[in-house]
Amino acid sequence: MSSSESPGEPLRPRIGCGAAILDTQGRLLLVKRRRQPEAGHWGQPGGKLDWGESARACAEREILEELGITVVAGPVLCVTDMIAEDSHWVAVTYRADGCVGEPVIQEPAALEAWGWFALDDLPSPLTLATQDAVRQLLT
Repeated sequence: MSSSESPGEPLRPRIGCGAAILDTQGRLLLVKRRRQPEAGHWGQPGGKLDWGESARACAEREILEELGITVVAGPVLCVTDMIAEDSHWVAVTYRADGCVGEPVIQEPAALEAWGWFALDDLPSPLTLATQDAVRQLLT
């Protein structure tokens, strides 16, 4: 049972939504995660889908909450299955061209750092969803 499940409740996958945000120079905005899954990894910003919320709205809301920037979630870039013994997440990644505002960590318990990175000079390790997103961006 994962830490997000209650005793007696069936295990269910969780859904996370985020965006691969590219600036005008083609750099990707990444954040370093403090929380599981994939704590210590660099990935695109985003978070957990709320009940009754569209996936696109979730990505935009989570990025605003985490970094204080506004993005418009464009087309779906990729969908990543993250299945482990103790967790099961499905991550939907949208493409976002640019943002309004300058990123500032709004949730220091969740995020350690942020930065803009060239696609050929990314930090390590990367989250699975970011690995999938980068593959799509490079095609």
